Amino acid sequence: MPELLIEIHSEEIPARMQRRAADDLKRLICDGLAAVGLNFGTATAHATPRRLALVVEELDAAQADLREERRGPRVGAPDKAIEGFCASAGVAREMLSVQETPKGDFYIAMIERRGRPTAEVIADLLPQTIWNFPWPKSMRWGAGPDGLSSKLTWVRPIRSVIALFDGAVVPFDIARGGDAGHGLTAGNVTYGHRFMSRGAIEVSGFADYREKLRAAFVMLDVEERKSVIQAQAEKIAAEAGLELIPDPELLDEVAGLVEWPVPLMGRIDDEFMTVPAEVLTTTMRTNQKYFALRDKVTGKMAPRFMTVANLVAKDGGTAIAAGNERVLRARVADAKFFWDQDLKATLESRLPKLDSIVFHARLGTVGEKVKRIETLAVAIAEKIGADPVKTARAARLAKADLVTEVVGEFPEVQGIMGRYYALHDGEDAAVAEAIADHWKPQGPSDRCPSDPVAVSVALADKIDTLTGFFAIDEKPTGSKDPFALRRAALGVIRLIVENGLRLDLRALFGEVADGLLDFFHDRLKVSLRDQGVAHDLINAVLGTGAEDDLTRLVEKVSALKAFLETEDGRNVLAAYRRASNILRIEEKKDGATYRGPADRALFAVDEEKALGARLDDVMPAARTALSEEAFADCMQALALLRNPVDAFFDKVTVNAEDAGLRANRLKLLGEIRGALDEIADFSRIEG
Repeated sequence: MPELLIEIHSEEIPARMQRRAADDLKRLICDGLAAVGLNFGTATAHATPRRLALVVEELDAAQADLREERRGPRVGAPDKAIEGFCASAGVAREMLSVQETPKGDFYIAMIERRGRPTAEVIADLLPQTIWNFPWPKSMRWGAGPDGLSSKLTWVRPIRSVIALFDGAVVPFDIARGGDAGHGLTAGNVTYGHRFMSRGAIEVSGFADYREKLRAAFVMLDVEERKSVIQAQAEKIAAEAGLELIPDPELLDEVAGLVEWPVPLMGRIDDEFMTVPAEVLTTTMRTNQKYFALRDKVTGKMAPRFMTVANLVAKDGGTAIAAGNERVLRARVADAKFFWDQDLKATLESRLPKLDSIVFHARLGTVGEKVKRIETLAVAIAEKIGADPVKTARAARLAKADLVTEVVGEFPEVQGIMGRYYALHDGEDAAVAEAIADHWKPQGPSDRCPSDPVAVSVALADKIDTLTGFFAIDEKPTGSKDPFALRRAALGVIRLIVENGLRLDLRALFGEVADGLLDFFHDRLKVSLRDQGVAHDLINAVLGTGAEDDLTRLVEKVSALKAFLETEDGRNVLAAYRRASNILRIEEKKDGATYRGPADRALFAVDEEKALGARLDDVMPAARTALSEEAFADCMQALALLRNPVDAFFDKVTVNAEDAGLRANRLKLLGEIRGALDEIADFSRIEG
């Protein structure tokens, strides 16, 4: 079946936009084809720094012919209504027929349209796609026929467009609304590597296109470019006794900067290796897109870097590496100067400067925030067994590196630099580590601190931020979260749960406790959902939503999840639902509420006697286990209800003719409902 090949060749597309742009091209074209009834097989999009490409395979050669019967106005309707119907259906009035229905006679139009050739559809679809492409940033370039600026925008100037369907060019012009589109028309011509290829390249289809580009030094597939960079860089590093420090994000970015990747190794002057490794790697990756290397034996950063050239140099890359060394030398010299200057003053001496930095107009300065953090951190330390003196010291110095020269230049290393400066000042190691870790965790993959001093300061910092912004009603709304409060809440959750802490959050949250606990419960649902826990289980355990012990909450959810994954658990849940449904119906009918306990002396059959006896045995054990937070034992006790409950529903008629017996049996069902509701709100469990 026919194949569609599209390429839009342009000046350099920013690396950060390429993946999204390839996806958007695929989505817009495929959705457009599907919208007009064209079927296709697979569709694959590609992006390089200078091109977006899409291949759609097994695409219909033409739209299917359309034959549709459409009902119109009732016979006798005003002429205007009938004429409007004819116009919309594209038929003459005399072509209408009449159909009799139980609701009256209606005009019927039989619409027949021959399907358009796919090439015609593409000729309409591709210009629309180019004109409406959702670049986050775009530009106008060149001039229209009247010498005025073009109306067409693209991320960078477009140089050529390929549109091939079944090997033939789909002719169209990008022009629209008086804009000449710079004379860009579709063809079968592309261009290879900017420096290592010369002249136009004619292609006949995707396989030909891909191979000719490779011959012209263009690797079309970004995953191949990443693989080549990784493999060649590792090989060069290994030959020098080094290894590449993994950096997946940088690898993604660099693969979007080159069409023919050639890794090269350069040297960092030894005099700069006294600068903290984090500063070196930050300036290397942020400003120069260099990969850092480390010694295989010691694990320490090596005085080498890996850059990725976009061409095969005649001298093997010697001049390119030397040029990159010169550029890096200037960058790192600045960093070393800042580092040397910073070491001349202690962290503590910098504290007064924090009073001049506004944290938030309504929440005071950073200096004021530090005082609040110190007080809160000490309170937390006393609850989790951290050293209060070290905690107070770490909290006091935690933000001091914000006013250093290095952090001013490289904000990414805040906290990390505080650790270096603290150790240089002779501070306790636990204090220094807490300064570095108090920002953590900043995401789901970030390491979570475990040292009690660091945990105390990290919790205090995040809780102060959350309570402060909630107090001034600056809460996240929809997708907007300008102060990263969702991330802060998830950080608090991880710090508490992963360290098994038992904290009274309601007391720590103060006057905003109710609203903030609801916010935390929502964040916890997100966190547990990512771990495969359904939100309804969390809702069941939360009940009224008053629970503020996150560790206890998570353990209870885990036990409930495990219980409901067993056959006993599923059957007990089914029994709860059955009992609740009967009670809801009968309570509504009687205008009464049936709660236990049922009168054991009124039990008339063995099955209700057995159920009552089992409840008398099970519930004290379950309550004891619940109070001792032995949640697995609690669920195990509940499992013992399964058989007598099943037997009760099989053998006992709840709605007995005897009114007293009926009421007592409904109270027994009320016992089942009430017993399980003591453990969790089973009514909130879905499925």
